[in-house]
Amino acid sequence: METDIRKPSFLYAMMMILSVVAVVSVGILAFDAPIQILMFMSMLVIIPYMLKLGFTYKQIEKSMTKAMGRALMPGVILLTVGVLIGAWIASGTVPTLIYYGVQAITPQFFLVTTLLFCSLVSVSTGTSWGTVGTAGVAMMGVGTALGIPVGLTGGAIVSGAFFGDKMSPLSDTTNLAPAVTGGDLFKHIKHLLWTTVPSYLITAGIFLFIGLRYNGAGADSASVNQLTAYLADNFNLGILPLLPIIVLITLLVMKKPAIPSIFVGAAVGGLIAVFYQGFGFAETLTTFYSGYAVESGIPIVDTLLMRGGLTSMLELIALFLFALGLGGLLADAGVLEALIASFASKIKHTGVLTVVTLAVSYLTLILGGTVYFSTVMGGTLMRPIFERLNLEPENLSRILEDTGTLSSPLVPWTGGGIYTAGALGIATVTYLPFCFLAFITPLFTLLYGITGWTIKEKKAAGKKPKMKIAEA
Repeated sequence: METDIRKPSFLYAMMMILSVVAVVSVGILAFDAPIQILMFMSMLVIIPYMLKLGFTYKQIEKSMTKAMGRALMPGVILLTVGVLIGAWIASGTVPTLIYYGVQAITPQFFLVTTLLFCSLVSVSTGTSWGTVGTAGVAMMGVGTALGIPVGLTGGAIVSGAFFGDKMSPLSDTTNLAPAVTGGDLFKHIKHLLWTTVPSYLITAGIFLFIGLRYNGAGADSASVNQLTAYLADNFNLGILPLLPIIVLITLLVMKKPAIPSIFVGAAVGGLIAVFYQGFGFAETLTTFYSGYAVESGIPIVDTLLMRGGLTSMLELIALFLFALGLGGLLADAGVLEALIASFASKIKHTGVLTVVTLAVSYLTLILGGTVYFSTVMGGTLMRPIFERLNLEPENLSRILEDTGTLSSPLVPWTGGGIYTAGALGIATVTYLPFCFLAFITPLFTLLYGITGWTIKEKKAAGKKPKMKIAEA
């Protein structure tokens, strides 16, 4: 009976959370285990705790499946995104962006060009890791040849790559944040603009100012020439391959539903692949399913282009299922209420709420070792407070992205930090001081929290908000 279920004490709740942190941290740091299996194992670890609180297994199972149900729509979006990425490579959309991005490089404007180039690739593909491992690797080589300090080049790459990871509707973290907080994907992206646009402009200005100091000697651009030559020889580049981007952006601006919009963008790319790039219809459908395949013999080309497809998103969907299932168990067990009870009642101002949420997001990133853990735990912990205070979920999801997503490559022991340092061939501390976007964005987050600017309240009839929104 539900009446036999006991509420956890603060100490018991902390034991549950620390057990999850231990599984994730040890799994990542000691065994380099996939985050999906660690989230699944964390769910299993929580079950005995809930049984001891009086839950039956049927009730635990119901909590998991109810929470996992929230992964359905984001999962379908991700599958459609996988199709779109494969289609956009076959159509020449991504190759065109890369080709003209590389062609635009000049020594004085190298850093800001790198920022913009990596931003374009990341927004187009929705993957920061893919951008770092492809466009980022290319830019590191060019920057070294131009005499640009590797830390500066790394900072520009990371800022651009994770800008796309944060802003692209194709990104897993951009989909995960509103899914965890109960918000809408495109409302979330629109709300992100308030903090991201000014921060990005300032970041671009800093890189532009610093870059003007470097005149550059003659760069050995053999690798870049090899890349651009391959793209020019194997794809019909130009305006037409950019049509899928124009179609998708137009549909999103018109506020059309996400899944049909993304699928139309993929379909347009598929038609261009068939009628403009010369792909067979069956070959294009295969690309939709399993991604673009190429064996050029050029490592950077193969790494850059061999991606996409519906099957490429299956691991991310597993992540959604297990991460949301874990969050559902912790929420239904009353862990969240027990943890936040000591300070929730003291929060009377959006500034205090923002500071607490920032701290929770950074702490869960440091302890959990991955942005997925940070987003799920931070969102699950703070969501009840935002709901009780009648605030829209995009306020919370924005903070999670402004902190966890942008800072994931800055912590050396997180998945993002380990991967980025390894791919770029430099230590995390070398590029960390120059990741200006990750440092500037939370300052705008804090400014809006203190002043109340852009903080959105729910328009619930007959329900007065308990939160005090600061007057500007």
